Amino acid sequence: MPSADRNLHPVNLPANWHPASWRGFTALQLPRYDDADELAGVLQELRTLPPLVTSWEILALKQQLADAQEGRCFLLQGGDCAETFDACSSDVISNRLKVLLQMSLVLVHGLRKPVVRVGRFAGQYAKPRSADTETIDGVTVPSYRGDMVNAPEFNAAARRPDPRRMIKAHARSAMTMNFVRALIDGGFADLRHPEYWNLDWVGHSPLAEEYRQMVDSIGGAVRFMETLSGGSVRNLDRVDFYTSHEALLLPYEESLTRQVPRHWGWFNLSTHYPWIGMRTAAIDGAHVEYFRGIRNPIALKVGPSVTPDQLLRVVDVLNPEDEPGRLTLIHRMGAAQVAEKLPPLLNAMRRDGRRVLWVCDPMHGNTEGTANGYKTRRFANIGSELEQAFDLHAAAGTRLGGVHLELTGEDVTECLGGARGLTEVDLERAYRSTVDPRLNYEQALEVAMLIVRKQAQLTAAS
Repeated sequence: MPSADRNLHPVNLPANWHPASWRGFTALQLPRYDDADELAGVLQELRTLPPLVTSWEILALKQQLADAQEGRCFLLQGGDCAETFDACSSDVISNRLKVLLQMSLVLVHGLRKPVVRVGRFAGQYAKPRSADTETIDGVTVPSYRGDMVNAPEFNAAARRPDPRRMIKAHARSAMTMNFVRALIDGGFADLRHPEYWNLDWVGHSPLAEEYRQMVDSIGGAVRFMETLSGGSVRNLDRVDFYTSHEALLLPYEESLTRQVPRHWGWFNLSTHYPWIGMRTAAIDGAHVEYFRGIRNPIALKVGPSVTPDQLLRVVDVLNPEDEPGRLTLIHRMGAAQVAEKLPPLLNAMRRDGRRVLWVCDPMHGNTEGTANGYKTRRFANIGSELEQAFDLHAAAGTRLGGVHLELTGEDVTECLGGARGLTEVDLERAYRSTVDPRLNYEQALEVAMLIVRKQAQLTAAS
């Protein structure tokens, strides 16, 4: 069926599904609101607010992800572990965009294929937690679940789940999206001016000279093409940019799930590309129930405890029509376990002929604590898991089509190692994350260069 017809006429609508059907299933990782009337009022208000994204943007992304499945492009997905309301500022947003643009430039130059750019922002305000409460010095309060739910300060008033925070999250997501769109439409992403993307604080980086040489090479190529054509080369002044977040807070997601004219089904219009985290991936759980009915491209985090049978069954639920671009599997095993845990999953999916996009998250499986009390990740382990993932996919006859990273454009010191060799002592200088450690600019750029080098090795060996 042609894609235009498929958009208008579904092959099969999801059976017994509607945006609130998840409420009949066990829902994990949801806060306990103490005022049902206040919650109901907030959700009704959300239903009247404008959407944050459009259905045609969602469907355009789905087609690009289908291309990534076939190796025609590469997915770069990155951003904050958890956005905060205070960080909704022009500097933070533009710096984050600069990092992703520079990384994508490295990948386009090195991989010789288009890059699908997806930001973990404009909605990444809720986070899962390992326990419902937190105790310090005999005082117990609810766990901090992200700014969409409560505040990080350790006291009962701050930690009370507040429904009004969903309205604030929607507003800040809209501000973020509006600013990103304005930057992109205004020429911020123009390949003729990559100097717009420079971050002042990284001039000393050991990677700076290598990156400048790459930019000079691309600039020379652009000028050469424009000389040949006798005018400006089209489509160099803007890029497509999409948003993603973990769709954890289901009441919020339900309120922004809507039908639109000239398209069948339901779209989650809070983001282009929602995903299910490991803690909420039960096949009979509320999150899987919600996700199976929306038309967005969706993703599922896959950890080392998942068996091939479990994965096949949840894929059956989330993508029963085997639709191209519909489902991304983001594996996050850890450097020490990926060689053992990933191949059985790859082999099972390949034998069954399932069409999915495989993406590596080399961050979450490599989290550890330090002696001075910081949660961190070692760049060496991040790089190791990513390189092993490329090798394991090549051996299994599958394709690694993207990477999923927690990163920032700020001068943070949260992950050990990298170009400047950050140590545990350095963590104290600029550790700002409220939840998980993020790559800083130069570490993120180093990951992009690692991907290019690894792909070149695999190509040379094939």
